[in-house]
Amino acid sequence: MKTNPIVGQGTSLQQWQSSQHLADMESINILSLVPPGARAVIVAPHPDDEVLGCGGLLQVLAAAGRSLQLISVTDGSASHPGSTRWPVERLTVIRPQESAEALRRLGLPMHRLKWLRGGFSDTQVAARESELSGFIERHLHPTDVLFTTWSEDGHRDHEAVGRASAEAARRVGATCHELPVWTWHWATPEDALVPWQRARKILLSPAQIARKRHAVHAFASQLEGDPEAGLAPVLAPYVLDRLLQPFEVVFL
Repeated sequence: MKTNPIVGQGTSLQQWQSSQHLADMESINILSLVPPGARAVIVAPHPDDEVLGCGGLLQVLAAAGRSLQLISVTDGSASHPGSTRWPVERLTVIRPQESAEALRRLGLPMHRLKWLRGGFSDTQVAARESELSGFIERHLHPTDVLFTTWSEDGHRDHEAVGRASAEAARRVGATCHELPVWTWHWATPEDALVPWQRARKILLSPAQIARKRHAVHAFASQLEGDPEAGLAPVLAPYVLDRLLQPFEVVFL
């Protein structure tokens, strides 16, 4: 992946809405990817990636009664470097709380959701990628279907988590699918670097989009920057616009 592709405001929503690749992309029923009796395992690099990447997917699976396991690899405490408003100590506590509230807003059965926190250091996942792969592997079954961030997503943690998840799934014999998150920022609508041939759309209803939007707004820390530290919000309005389209994309 190119060096630090997550800069500026990125590709606009209007550009994506004119994409021929998106227009031609085949849609898929998520329940066909996670058949009855299988468990969906969501491996998220940071608290919020599970909602941003697959908040609609999670709603569909939960409504169908599929078993769910969420693995939060880091606590996301490095999202505001140098900030006194959002110091590491505060973020370590608040970000998992935000994630729990977001999952509740999605309508997930919190009493049945299995949720593991990996405790890996935010922004430093690649340094412990082999250890992470082993951690994920210990919590997998051969019939599991993993959903994780794309291994070329443009964020170091996202890419390391994608690689580690794929390797863990391979060793166990489970299935692994990838989700673009920051790809929507740096890629262009017809970008040859994106594996369009593997991409499928999961269509979302207006109600599912609204619930996903409500869930995203539980991440108060990510919706606020720190002007004194020169930090803009991580989830600026133009970022959310790209992530709250009437579909989600999965790479099979």
